[in-house]
Amino acid sequence: MAPLIEVRLPDDKSLNDGFPADHTAWNLGGMLIVQQRAPAHSYLRSAAKLRSSSIDHWYIVLPRTGRSWTEVDRRVAENQPGKLEIRSLGYPFRGRVTASESLFLYLPRDLFSDAASTLEAKNNSILSGNFANILVDYVNSIEVRLRSLTAEDLPRIVHATRSMIIACLAPPAQHSAAAEQLSSVALVERARRYVQDNLDAAHLTPDSMCRALGVSRSRLYQLFEPSGGVLHYIQSRRLLAAHVALSDPADSRRIVEIAEAFGFSSAANFSRAFSKEFGYSPREGRSTVVLPRPAQLVSRAGYEEASSFERWLKALGS
Repeated sequence: MAPLIEVRLPDDKSLNDGFPADHTAWNLGGMLIVQQRAPAHSYLRSAAKLRSSSIDHWYIVLPRTGRSWTEVDRRVAENQPGKLEIRSLGYPFRGRVTASESLFLYLPRDLFSDAASTLEAKNNSILSGNFANILVDYVNSIEVRLRSLTAEDLPRIVHATRSMIIACLAPPAQHSAAAEQLSSVALVERARRYVQDNLDAAHLTPDSMCRALGVSRSRLYQLFEPSGGVLHYIQSRRLLAAHVALSDPADSRRIVEIAEAFGFSSAANFSRAFSKEFGYSPREGRSTVVLPRPAQLVSRAGYEEASSFERWLKALGS
């Protein structure tokens, strides 16, 4: 955390007490997610630190345990588990936190260029209300799926997160429009999750999705229009899952068995669709590197081989 803040032990602790902490960072391209566990400490982002650093991102904190108090320009934000806190790294701040586990989201300032004044007005504040609760649920759902995310998922997740944050901060006069936007974002994510969870189910159809999501066919088609249509999206995700299976040396199933497992009625239909999607046949896919690239994890064990957290912060949004 040295690029961002100075960390100090509480007054009743010495260096001999140690500082056992975990800091796991995930790079989603347009957003960094950090899972952090740390003992009690105080922190300072000084004016001098600010002058020496070009990092001015926004960040959101979701505590799981513990409490914190952060001061910006003589105004203190007190946070607790289940509450979202938003702050700019473009201003000095200081604070303290008890032993805690927290989730941090770092987002580049340019991502909110069209809503800069709205975010500035909410700097160092606790988000509340129904929109904030929905955002908490959404952030929780991202965290549990971090290991299964692919490169294709990441831009949509960043965009959805941005939309939800803006909806949380929108003034009352814009709540109706924000609520509609937030509802659509949340519904699309539910629909995508339903598809992903049912790729190998024979009943995965637009009709089954409408029943599971409680929406009309016209609404469902509207949601997936940017993705080329709901049927196209289902087939693309099934083909991607089939490619993963074909590329897995541990998966000894025949090509026709994999095709059937992901809803293709015949090997010929599967082969045509696969070749059109990837530009080579399923048989060639057996020896091709798996396509989905998972979100990269940096832990202590792989720290030396991976980019540093500071580099990730500096490259965020570039």
